[in-house]
Amino acid sequence: FRLQNVKYPEITRDFADTYVYTTRGDRYDTLSQTYYGDSGYWWIIAMANVTNTSPDSIIPEIGAQIRIPSNSRIPNIVAEFESLNKYK
Repeated sequence: FRLQNVKYPEITRDFADTYVYTTRGDRYDTLSQTYYGDSGYWWIIAMANVTNTSPDSIIPEIGAQIRIPSNSRIPNIVAEFESLNKYK
């Protein structure tokens, strides 16, 4: 789910991104654990796929094709998130 007053970066498409079809039981946090080794990056997958879920859910629609941003992009996405939210 999205927190109020938190700003998320736009996560553009990249040739290195992976596309998967969701199945029953998939959640953004478990997908994040699988693809990034860290369930805390669930919001990156959720924000890359805002049309496939309601904004307050960590569960994508079953059978939807979703985009998993490349692992190599995570540091830049996190840095942009921190910059938008003025975390130091």
